[in-house]
Amino acid sequence: MKKVAKDIEERASKLRKTIKRHSELYHTHDAPEISDEAYDALVRELEEIEVEYPELATPDSPTQRVGAKVLEKFEKVTHAVPQWSFNDAFDESDIRAFDERIKKNLKISPEYLAELKIDGLKVVLTYENGILKTAATRGDGRVGEDVTNNVRTIGSIPLKLKKPVSIIVEGEIWMAKSVFEKLNRERRGRGEELFANPRNIAAGSIRQLDPNVTRSRELDSFIYDIALINRRLSTEARPMFNIGLASVPDTQEKELILLRELGFKVNPNFKKFENIEEVIRYWKTWEKKKEKQDYLMDGIVVKVNKKKFQDALGYTGKSPRFGIAFKFQAEQTTTVVEDITLQIGRTGVLTPVAILRPTLVAGSIVSRATLHNEDEIRRKDIRIGDTVVLQKAGDVIPEVVRVVEELRTGKEKEFKFPTHFPLCGGDGKIERIPGQAAYRCVAKNSFEQQRRKLTHFASRRVFDIDGLGPKVINQLMGAEIISNFDDIFVIKKGDLEVLERFGEKSIDNLLKAIEEDSA
Repeated sequence: MKKVAKDIEERASKLRKTIKRHSELYHTHDAPEISDEAYDALVRELEEIEVEYPELATPDSPTQRVGAKVLEKFEKVTHAVPQWSFNDAFDESDIRAFDERIKKNLKISPEYLAELKIDGLKVVLTYENGILKTAATRGDGRVGEDVTNNVRTIGSIPLKLKKPVSIIVEGEIWMAKSVFEKLNRERRGRGEELFANPRNIAAGSIRQLDPNVTRSRELDSFIYDIALINRRLSTEARPMFNIGLASVPDTQEKELILLRELGFKVNPNFKKFENIEEVIRYWKTWEKKKEKQDYLMDGIVVKVNKKKFQDALGYTGKSPRFGIAFKFQAEQTTTVVEDITLQIGRTGVLTPVAILRPTLVAGSIVSRATLHNEDEIRRKDIRIGDTVVLQKAGDVIPEVVRVVEELRTGKEKEFKFPTHFPLCGGDGKIERIPGQAAYRCVAKNSFEQQRRKLTHFASRRVFDIDGLGPKVINQLMGAEIISNFDDIFVIKKGDLEVLERFGEKSIDNLLKAIEEDSA
């Protein structure tokens, strides 16, 4: 067994405490401090440590949990069916690995059903003879909160089904983006603090003691699963029993159709696929279309379609083996600041840049992020060695959003602007511009001097790096990607994808040329 280094053990311990804290803020208090993507990144890091060092995994690790504890102000409801949480796939290799596991276990290539993963609050509804009896939150997966009175105010949730069946169903409560914007306009007009996002206000609305407040929030729902019919339960599988219907659903697709026939609101964008490559194309399509919908979504849910195969695959301790949440590419994640350096701008202004542990965000591998200026570093208290939340939206150059202070070890180092910088030319002296947060080289034409040096360095007479001509060097320096010779050899694909006129082929060719010259 591999010996665990002390710093890894400390990192795992800090991750557990940090994840638990943010989980409670999110699930219990509806007051998250970091995004879902950043939270997922912390959980993934802990999972990776626990896989490599199993002895570090503890029974109360956040990787073993489904939800959060119940608020005391609501009655507690013990779920008749354990509330599982899907494992996540974050890229195409993850979803293909899921497909391989399914095929290995079933000895066949099954068909899949893909559904949109709505970003809201999970609800568990229990009906007796077609009449709504209780509505509960997921809670910790075993015990939830009784929010029946509030859920009754949601128009899309039927109080009486179209058939007199006894059934437990699961779904998502959400707030339309248009309703969210209307509420914030009203609050802005009254001078009140604005709501953060539709998901948080939906969760907060369900937890109101006064149902009239919930009603005023105009919540909506999508129901997506039948957990139990006629109160017969198997913890290993969820078989369908004869309930007096003309036909019993034997697939996930038919189950959604039955839910719709019973009177539930079902998201119409589910689709059946013959193989995983078709699922990936569906995922890519919805990643582009997601902003056009009036509800938030953060991925798709992929399930083996046939119920008999679902039952055969069963569950792990916390997740179904037959399904997975295929997340859209994160616009936020967490990583570590390995160093802070300076880049020369066109006017000689020096910009601090974080050198990061490479990480995937918004579809690109990112290894650096702008820190803007000295005041920004001080305001966010960014130190070398810090774990930080990194954000990259679309083609925007990545930036550090905040520091995860709970993960500090005491070894982090503050960054102080030097008095001299060798790339500035002359004696290398730098100064802070009066009345501004920016520093600049005292010597004039520092940017131009360095541009000429880098152009000569990449030219045929020296390193002969194909594709790294004067225009490209000028563009890279202007984007604060390079300012010295060493920077050229650590350029990543994600650095180039944000620049104009850099297509996939030209990026690959340039990176290949740089790699050949560094070999």
